[in-house]
Amino acid sequence: MITFPNAKINLGLNIVGKRPDGYHNLETVFYPIAWEDALEIVENERNENGYSLHLSGIPVDGNCHDNLVAKAYRMLQKTYALPPIDIFLHKHIPTGAGLGGGSSDAAFMIKMLNRLFRLQMTEAQMEETASALGADCAFFIRNKPVFAEGTGNVFEEIALDLSGYHIIVVKPDIFVSTKEAFSRVTPQRPALSLKDIVNRPVGEWKEQMKNDFEDSVFALYPAIRAIKETLYANGAAYASMSGSGAAVYGLFPNPVADGQALFPGLSVWQGKL
Repeated sequence: MITFPNAKINLGLNIVGKRPDGYHNLETVFYPIAWEDALEIVENERNENGYSLHLSGIPVDGNCHDNLVAKAYRMLQKTYALPPIDIFLHKHIPTGAGLGGGSSDAAFMIKMLNRLFRLQMTEAQMEETASALGADCAFFIRNKPVFAEGTGNVFEEIALDLSGYHIIVVKPDIFVSTKEAFSRVTPQRPALSLKDIVNRPVGEWKEQMKNDFEDSVFALYPAIRAIKETLYANGAAYASMSGSGAAVYGLFPNPVADGQALFPGLSVWQGKL
């Protein structure tokens, strides 16, 4: 069985407070986009280790056993006694980009195991399992636009449709430390909630919707700021860094020219929302 885990973008991101556990409360809007990985699982009764993970595409750092798709299998294996499998993951979504690629892989792994082995898990049960793997993993179970609060793990579905817009996403060859990005932000509640802003015309978002990470990240990495400026210079109605970066996206009301030509040498994806 094969599936295609998709990425997400953050529409706005406000760091609203620091929690007693050291994490931060935030508010953001998650919106799915069609930049996709490929994930396949195949039963293999000869696999004495329970599973094997085969990676291709964009290189992924770290031990294979720490990959979220492997963790998802091991988590469900404890409850459902899953048969041995081979896992094939082809990475197309850049890592360390703020696009949720790893979280999406984990959530789609849970959904695929549930379907293939008829585990009869409800969406709520799959979300609970996914949330144990990462704050935004559960979003990809339903995979619909949501207003997210808490650490990015409390969701409220919203009626937001950007299907008339075109998007360019650009990932520079820059690593942004999420821990460092958080350390440079002073939490504060915005004057206007994102739930209100996203209901306004996209053309108004530029002046009202903010990603709190941008000020500090742009100061450290001017090349990321330059990507946002280039997107606006080429007609974006709204442009922003996604999450804590380093990917930056632009929303365009009309079809746009070749994004790769605008950003030679960088990882670029474009499509229609």
